[in-house]
Amino acid sequence: MDEYAWPTGPDLPTGDTVLQSWAATVAALPVGTRITGEVIGRQPFGVFIRIEGVPNAVALAEIASMPLGTKRPALGASVEGEVFWHAHNHQVRVRLDEWRTSAE
Repeated sequence: MDEYAWPTGPDLPTGDTVLQSWAATVAALPVGTRITGEVIGRQPFGVFIRIEGVPNAVALAEIASMPLGTKRPALGASVEGEVFWHAHNHQVRVRLDEWRTSAE
């Protein structure tokens, strides 16, 4: 698999499913919610995450919130973090715990 492949697969939600489930996703994952998930895609701008317990949601952790010198987690890695935004394109934006700095 290409490192920068888009997340696809039979056990991942389609774009239509994510769109149709958006209201339920926002209700289940308000800003400040702690999440655990699996990295399902990597892009130069961040990583996509499947959130445990919310199967029709897709989260994005952008590298803009990643401290210098830190690496993006590998495909399949288990990650934890916190919801900090609901994006207009139906993505749950998260900040990963491993990217937090001691100043936060």
